[in-house]
Amino acid sequence: NLPLDAAAPLLCAGITTYSPLRQHNVGKNTRMGVIGLGGLGHMAVKFGVAMGAHVTVISTSESKRDDATKLGAKAFLVSKDAEQLKEAENSFDFIIDTVSAQHDVAAMINLLAFQGVYCMVGAPPKPAEIPSFVLLFKRPIITGSLIGGMKETQEMLDFCGKHEITCEIEKIEATPEQINVAYDRTLKSDVKYRFVIDILNAFK
Repeated sequence: NLPLDAAAPLLCAGITTYSPLRQHNVGKNTRMGVIGLGGLGHMAVKFGVAMGAHVTVISTSESKRDDATKLGAKAFLVSKDAEQLKEAENSFDFIIDTVSAQHDVAAMINLLAFQGVYCMVGAPPKPAEIPSFVLLFKRPIITGSLIGGMKETQEMLDFCGKHEITCEIEKIEATPEQINVAYDRTLKSDVKYRFVIDILNAFK
């Protein structure tokens, strides 16, 4: 019952965020943080909300607040605001980090409650620097995840069908000109939240 264009990115961004939420039993009353509100992050928010979690979006940009609220997030943190981060320490049971730009992972781990789970699905270019004492005092579980198997992907699609979850997309024609524009915009993070090439109508 899902439209093919908006369902297509579920096979990448969808399963990449769905799988760790399932693996770590995110559900009702889980205090969940989502770092980044791009292609991966917006799907993590949708899944977390549908699973019953209390979802907070953590972003460098205040401009993402309205989008986070529309997607169902209950709260929003600006990661560049030291005061907000201080107040939010020890607040989350589970954090999914979707950001591939370099950022302060240690500061984000500080937001976890004792023995909370920090899952990375983004891929920053340089290794994260995490001071020993952050690990010693928090005893966090630090993990990562990438897509999923066929069985779990089918489970994810069934879940999306039940909850009417799809990706937010911009559909483009299958022409070199539009594809090049989309590529350039992707490099500038100027897309909400995935481009989909309209192959279906390309050869009519």
